[in-house]
Parts: sequence; structure tokens; C-alpha cells
Amino acid sequence: MSKKDIKIEPLRLSGLEPLYVTPTANFINIGERTNVTGSRKFLRLIKEEKFEEALEVALDQVRGGAQIIDVNMDEAMIDGKEAMVKFLHMMASEPEVARIPVMIDSSKWEIIEAGLKCIQGKGIVNSISLKEGEEIFLEQARLIKKYGAAVVVMAFDESGQADNYHRRIEICERSYKLLTEVAEFPAQDIIFDPNIFPVATGMDEHRRNAIDFFEATSWIKQHLPGARVSGGVSNVSFSFRGNNPVREAMHAAFLYHAIKHGMDMGIVNPTMLEVYDEIPDELLERVEDVLLDRRDDATERLLEYADTVKDDQKGEKQAEEWRSESVEKRLSHALVKGILDHIEEDAEEAYQKLGRPLEVIEGPLMDGMNIVGDLFGEGKMFLPQVVKSARVMKKAVAYLTPYLEAEKKANPNQKAKAKILLATVKGDVHDIGKNIVGVVLACNNFDVIDLGVMVPAEKIIQTAIDEKVDAIGLSGLITPSLDEMVYMAKEMERVGLEIPLLIGGATTSRIHTAVKIDPHYSGVVTHVLDASRCVSVCSEALSDSKKDDFKARVKSEYEQARHDHANRKQEKKYISYEKAVLNAVRQDWEAYKPPVPSKTGTFVFNNLDLEELVPFIDWTPFFSAWMLKGKFPQILNDKVVGVEASKLYSDAQNMLADIIENKSLRAHGVVGIYPASRVAPDTVQVFDEKGNAYFRFEFLRQQGQKGSGLPNLSLADFIAPEDNGVDHIGAFAVTAGEGIEEILEQYELDDYKQIMVKALADRLAEAFAEYLHEKVRKEIWGYAPDEHFENEDLIKEKYQGIRPAPGYPACPEHTEKLKIFDWLKVTENTGIFLTESMAMYPTAAVSGYYFSNPESRYFGLGKISRDQVEDYARRKGWSIETAEKWLAPNLNYDPEKIVVEN
Repeated sequence: MSKKDIKIEPLRLSGLEPLYVTPTANFINIGERTNVTGSRKFLRLIKEEKFEEALEVALDQVRGGAQIIDVNMDEAMIDGKEAMVKFLHMMASEPEVARIPVMIDSSKWEIIEAGLKCIQGKGIVNSISLKEGEEIFLEQARLIKKYGAAVVVMAFDESGQADNYHRRIEICERSYKLLTEVAEFPAQDIIFDPNIFPVATGMDEHRRNAIDFFEATSWIKQHLPGARVSGGVSNVSFSFRGNNPVREAMHAAFLYHAIKHGMDMGIVNPTMLEVYDEIPDELLERVEDVLLDRRDDATERLLEYADTVKDDQKGEKQAEEWRSESVEKRLSHALVKGILDHIEEDAEEAYQKLGRPLEVIEGPLMDGMNIVGDLFGEGKMFLPQVVKSARVMKKAVAYLTPYLEAEKKANPNQKAKAKILLATVKGDVHDIGKNIVGVVLACNNFDVIDLGVMVPAEKIIQTAIDEKVDAIGLSGLITPSLDEMVYMAKEMERVGLEIPLLIGGATTSRIHTAVKIDPHYSGVVTHVLDASRCVSVCSEALSDSKKDDFKARVKSEYEQARHDHANRKQEKKYISYEKAVLNAVRQDWEAYKPPVPSKTGTFVFNNLDLEELVPFIDWTPFFSAWMLKGKFPQILNDKVVGVEASKLYSDAQNMLADIIENKSLRAHGVVGIYPASRVAPDTVQVFDEKGNAYFRFEFLRQQGQKGSGLPNLSLADFIAPEDNGVDHIGAFAVTAGEGIEEILEQYELDDYKQIMVKALADRLAEAFAEYLHEKVRKEIWGYAPDEHFENEDLIKEKYQGIRPAPGYPACPEHTEKLKIFDWLKVTENTGIFLTESMAMYPTAAVSGYYFSNPESRYFGLGKISRDQVEDYARRKGWSIETAEKWLAPNLNYDPEKIVVEN
């Protein structure tokens, strides 16, 4: 097999969830702490057979951002095979850990093979090499292929480790040819480790260690198609053990250059990693002098600088006037104003003064947060300010936590504050709203447990039981999440929970909660409209004196809502699907000539300059995400929210400038324009560029009774019928979310900046979609080459053509996204993938269709009746039950009450 014959696919790994490593994917962090050779703590726990505690190390890595977990049990005093098997089985039983892939790391083949028999999903073997010759190398490679794993190949042969550039590429090329041509090992499953060696050792032969790795990485990516590159990053700073500031800077700078040269993944300790742009200029210069071998005296200069930063402490800022107040007033002031400076020293001083951490938290800290809560409730303080206050509170509580834990052990019966569990349901990845709710609740003295996104019902319920929570809050954005919430309510009832269930998210509503969720749970189920309502709802639902009245009132209101809803449904008039088809859009297809695209095919846009997207940003939804109501730019001068909106906008501009300058978010997109014809009332056949039938898009049609002259719309109406010549249809997918996880890690204790990053990424993704649509209209499809609109006109959609998205009102059925993703190879081209509920990840992503017809317009499908569901199920090859599941919000009947006559 020659290189040109090798079909390059993305590296696909998985635990319980998939991990795709594509050319556009971000750097993959491999957690290193579950390695007995690299972590003294982990080694001790394994030696003492404290596997439960050792599992916590793995859990900490996952929560710290590890996307793959490296497990190594190579130690003379333990049975490595037995320990590997036992620990992997325990990891598989912990859902949060089991969701990510495993790297089985050992120098002993028997341990590797034992591990391969244990792992679920697709993992990585670390490692094999040519050190024992080609026969053993190929035998091990074939077995790894049989087990379905990927493999790390060390740059090591019969003569030893590769210690210069030429030896690295020689061994990697030889290994690659043996694997792909002899063992027929998939090229995309090969990961080379070209050896990261220490620099600044004082030995001249080590001066080029980093450069040789960088250049070997570039060579591998250019000459060995499909192969990935990894390495153990901490090796590079071995000469500076004990000096964390220098080591952290070296790791960050090394990764910065290695990633630019093509490094895909690496074994990294996130706690030993500085942010590249935050490395002091002088330290960065001296580190890069060493890494890039820019000066003969580079090592001496770095050693000289290292001596000055060992015990470097941040200088105290000049005291402001408020700093002369009592510590209680200083804490309150810091919380209300959102000032982070001094918070830890003030928390310590308050602890020393008051004697108990709980008195600090429930005293001056909560006094400040009560002021924040009152001002927010009165509309005198706005969400961005509240979030800034929350980050101050979070930092203070984090500082006091060790004292608090010690006190809890001494007083195990101490009454805790109300505890709320929050989670985005299984299959859904959206969490901005949930995170805001968590911040607001925490600001009002609730203990919040946030399980994150894509959380299965079983995990939510078990955590609720284990943690003895007082209420559960569920969030979801996409329509399949509604079904998951119904299932959650049924499961809570089945296991006998009685705590309140709070429902929130963009697709949720009071009426859906009343009609679909509340009947399945005897406890309180209540819809929470937005973050501003969560405190009052939780307070009432959990108050000893109010909770019984609250439950009775909500149950009564929801029973009435169900009754009213049932009566309204009977009043709404629907026509049969057959009549709806007869009332389709009437267009003179003989007279209409569909525009012929300037280009057809698939077009990929990788690493688009974010500067190009800024003019396309619609800022109004950005303010809505922060619960500031108003249209941009008028909101900046609003009498009520104008001042805070202006501050928020200024912060957003500063962060956006940083993101653009540092390229910390990356934008990727793909567009396809292909021939198409309408071959049935709601079916569009897509053809490849040679005219061969490719696949079909299945659309849905409005069935509500219309007024005179108004059609029952379907998106298929805007594509020419097959007997009227060839039309075209387009599709796209874009993301501006690559890199967001790294930014969020930087701001782990800063809710304000985390929410800001997510909101900006969402705006950039929407801007990218708008940018590409313009490019399609003017250049690629080219049906409006002379179009010229200002951004305000684009926001008002004054252009010709539409870009509706699966899951939205005109085409609410989400699984059609699968066809777009398959058609355009979206995951391979952009890094976006779909969850089981058809949510896109990264969340800052948009996908949809392109229609050029000047008659095309946006609309809402509304409710549809059983005859259309049956037709849709037939077209999709589904059962009626499956169709009802995906179309549930649009059904004008209750599937549970259908009576089928024999």
C-alpha cells in the first residue's frame, strides 16, 4: 500500500463518549497523575491498595480537563497486571471517568494485553517500538489492531532511543511503513512519540532537544499521512525541578511551539502549565532562548533568572481608601463591587478574628451577598455585576474550605444550608443558562452541585441520593431534552424521591412542564422561567413554613393548565396531510429558472480569521444572555440598564480583542452546494456532481387550517420538481468553539469570564454562519453577486434565500442533521460532532440548509396530525413510536391516548 492509497480518517477514540482527533481538533490533554512512575501520591495509594482513593485521582484529572487518562502500573513492588485490571474495572464503574478514553501505559506487554481486555470503547496503547526488532513489533501491532485500539509508537529501535532530528524521522518512517504496509494498521490510529528530552542541562548535545522535536513533528505531519504526534511534556523542564514558575513557563512555551508544528496531544499536568500570554516577558524571552537555541549563553541566563523567581511573591497594591475599614466591611465592599484583590488575605483575617470559617461565610460574606441579592431583586443590580460578585464569593469560600472541612469532621451533625443539584440532561451540551442559575443560587446562600452537561438520569438520581440534596434542577436547550426530562420525572417517582424538580431551558415551558412532566411525579415539579426567578422558587419550595402551600398551589395551577390546554387543542382546526399537500406553495416552475451555482461541491474554511467575523456579530442576543433586555446599540443608552450594558459591552470588546489577538478560539466551517430536485411533496433528492442520486432530505408540512390564499408551507416547496430541470440545495456547518475548553480552564474560579467566553463564542459562531451565507449568495452559489447590505439589514434577513436549521421551527426534526454531517464530513472538516440527542458540540456551532429560491421564507411548522407522522415514519423507515419521539413537541395528539382498532 503506497502513501497515496492510504485513506485518511480522523483518529476516533472513546470511553462512554466519542473523542475525535481531526486535523482541526484542538490539542488533546492526556492526564498523567494515574501513573505510578509520575505521581508519588498515586503510587502510594496503589501500594496501599487504596483503590477507591486512587479513583479520586482519576476523577480529579477528568474534572481538571483531561480528555484521555494515562494509566501506568509499572513498579517493582506491585503486581502491575493485577493492579491494572482492578483499577481499569473501577474506572469503568465511575461514569464521569468512564466517559473518556484510556491510555494503557506500560513497558510490559502482558500488562498492556491485560488492560486491553478490560477497557470499554477504543483506547490507546502506550507504547510499542522497534527496540526488540521488527518481528515482535509487528506481532504486537497486529494484536493491538485486533483489540481495536490506537497505538503510541516510540522513536526507539534496536540501536536505542532517537536523540537527534535525523534518528527521529528515520525510526518513525520505518515504523510507519511496517505498520501501514505490512501490518495494515490504520494510519489514523498511529501516534508517534518522537521523544521530548530535557533542555538547559549544561550539555551542548542537549541544546537542540526541543528544536529537534519540533522539526521532527513537522516532518511526521508532512510525510506520514494520518499519523498523530504526542509526548510527555514535563520531561522538557527536568533541569528545573523544584522551581515551579520556570517549569510552568517552559511547559507552556514548549506546547505553544510544538502545537504550531503539529503536535496533537501530550501527557500534561494542567496544574503545571502557565498561560503562554501571561508568562512575564523577561522569563518568556529566556525560556524561548533555551527552547529555540537562540543564544550560546541561554542556559546560564535562564538559570540566573530562575534564582529570582523561586520565592517570588506578588507585590501588594497600594491601599485604597476602603482598605482602612474593618475586615467585615472590606469583605462586604469587595463582594458588592466585585473586587478580587485582597479577598484571600481578608478571608484569613476574618477567620482569625471570628474563630470559625462558617462565621466568616455566614457573617460578613453572606451579608455582602445579601446586599447583592437585594439589589438584584430590586432591579438595581444586573446579572453581569452579580456574576462578578459570585466569583469573589467563590474565591473566598475556596480559601476557607480547608478550615470548613476540618470543622465538619469535628462537628458531623452540623446543619447544612439547602443543597441544589443542577445538570444539563443526557444528550444536551448547552449550559450558559444553567451556569447563570448556579451563580445566582450560590449568591443567595444555596449549596450548588453542578454535574455539568450530558448527564444521564441514573447519575443525577444517584448523586441526589448520595449527597442528600434538597432539590434537582434540570436544563435543556434542544427538543429531545424534553423527553429526557419526562423520563427523569418517572425515574424520580419510581425510586421514591420527594424533593422538588425544577425545569428550565430554552425549549422548556410552563405548559409543557404542566402537561408532560408534572403528571409523572408526585413531588413538586415547577418551571423556572429564568435565573431571576430561581431564588424565589427555591426559597418557597424548600421553606419549612411555605413548601406545603407552594406544592398545593403549583399542583393546582398545573392541573388547571392541563385542562385549559386540552380545551384549546380541541378548538384549533387542522386539515388532513393530503389537503395540506394540495395547498402547497404555488410557483410557476415553467417560468422560474433556478440559479446555476458558480461552483458546486464541498468547500472547507479552516482557521478563519476571527477579525472577518466581527462585522457580522448581532449583539442583541449577547445582552439577552445576560438578562439585559434591549436592542443593540440603543441598549447602551437605556435609562435603566444602559450603564451596566456599556460596562458589559466594554468587557466583551476587551475579551474579544484578546481572543482574536491570541487566536485562543478558532473558527472552522464547511459548505456544500449540490444539484437537487423535489421528488415527492416533502422529499428533496440530492445528487452528486456526476448526477448520481446521493441521499434525500425529508421535510414536514404545516397542517393548521389557513386563511384564503395562504399555503401550508414545507421547505420542499422551495426546490424545483424533478420534471422542471435541475435545482440546487446547500448545507453548512460552522463552529467558533475550538479552544474554548482551555480558556474555561484558565477562568475556573471566574464565573463572569467563563460565561463571557461562552456568550462570545456563540456570537462568533452565529456571525460565521452569517458570513458564510453572504459568501454563498455572492460568490459560491453566486445568485446575488451585487448584493450589498449593512449588518442591520442582514440581521433583518433582507437578502434573498434562507438558511433554516434542523431542530428549528420550519424543520424541527433533529435527526436530519445526520445527513448534513455525513454529506459534508462535518466532524472531519470542522471538529463538530453530534450527541445522541443531536446536539452539536462544541456548543458554539451552527448548521443548516441553504435555499436560493426568492420565494423561500422562514416559518414555523406548528402542530401536525397522525397522518403526517405516519407518512414521515414511512419515508424515514421508522416505526410510528420513533417518529413520535422525535416530533413530540409538534404532535397535535397525545400518542398515549391513541386507540388502535383491530
